[in-house]
Amino acid sequence: MRHRSAIVVSIAVIGALSLSACGSRGGKSGDTAGGKDNNASTTVVIGVDAPLTGDLSALGLGIRNSVDLAVKNANATNEVPGVKFEIKALDDTAKPAPGQQNATQLVSDPKVLGVVGPLNSSVAQSMQQIFDDAGLTEISPANTGVALSQGEKWATGDKKRPFKSYFRTATTDAVQGPFAAQFLYNDAKKTKVFLIDDQKTYGAGLASTFKGEFTKLGGTLAGEEHVNPDDRDFSAIVTKVKASGADAVYYGGEYPVAGPLSLQLKDAGVNIPLMGGDGIQSDEFIKLNPKSQGDFATAVGLPVASLDTAKKYIDDYAKAGYKDAYETYGGYSYDSAWAIIEAVKNVVANNNGKLPTGDGVRKTVRDAVQKISFDGVTGKVSFDEFGDTTNKQLTVYTVKDGKWAVEKSGTFNG
Repeated sequence: MRHRSAIVVSIAVIGALSLSACGSRGGKSGDTAGGKDNNASTTVVIGVDAPLTGDLSALGLGIRNSVDLAVKNANATNEVPGVKFEIKALDDTAKPAPGQQNATQLVSDPKVLGVVGPLNSSVAQSMQQIFDDAGLTEISPANTGVALSQGEKWATGDKKRPFKSYFRTATTDAVQGPFAAQFLYNDAKKTKVFLIDDQKTYGAGLASTFKGEFTKLGGTLAGEEHVNPDDRDFSAIVTKVKASGADAVYYGGEYPVAGPLSLQLKDAGVNIPLMGGDGIQSDEFIKLNPKSQGDFATAVGLPVASLDTAKKYIDDYAKAGYKDAYETYGGYSYDSAWAIIEAVKNVVANNNGKLPTGDGVRKTVRDAVQKISFDGVTGKVSFDEFGDTTNKQLTVYTVKDGKWAVEKSGTFNG
């Protein structure tokens, strides 16, 4: 290569420093992620922030591994001449405080030019300002909380983007909640729903958008309750649901609560479906609930396994030997990382084949991310004026014979 400077640019992926950043196959965090180095003289590190330990680690590890795979592939094909990519993974344990600490750590490293993550909307809230002050690109493959990109007053029609550095490849709860409501009311013919949420940014927001559309359609709420994310005994709520006459439960939250909640309902003879969002659409939900047959979940986008655009990703992921499944957000994580890679590629191409140096390079990459458009694993990848994905498709899944099966795919008609 022509450039032999020792510049290192990092795109941070949020995961634990003590864990391998190269999938599950060894290596220290921050190590080069496989592939040919092509004698590259400039190293770009992609950072990842996700829960790599704890209850939601199944989703977080799928995020980390998918970013690692994108880096490996970019290096193997010399995607950006003169640039070699690495990842740096930090663990947020699905909690805002560690996420905020990770954001500060990533910003303090001048080599970091972009971050993939986090998983949780509540964690994103804790790090957005830090990233934005530094002009550091953050692309979440999983956040669905609407206010993150459209501001706190979005529901009134007053939409204002709070942070130019924030992007996401997952669609928002402004469409996910109503899409679920339309399915339950129009397709599943459920008219009386008991609404429960975990009081977190994601869960409460999702429940709220579901409620608005479901009641608008003519459905009624049999009751409303809140749980704590650490709760596992739901006997009091089960009693209320049983007495309410509800024909379905809608839960705003994630699988560590949704699985036991649904199981305890069934054990008590409340044989009605529980439905939730992408936070429960994991194989872990089924493992936690052997009686989950007939439960529903929505997930962003179309089923990755059914997409022609995802065949190479799925094959590469299997060949890479990761012990963890790519899970719900794997394809979106790969596309998030590739968006950063594409942005770096465009910046280098527009700067006579060199990566710019100095304090402004992060903002240059951020502005390039806003303009990218390419065919990714999950379909067309591009961002609107709020930094939201332009892909608004969703899928309803149901549990059949111990596996998630596609029930319906489409877009929200609102």
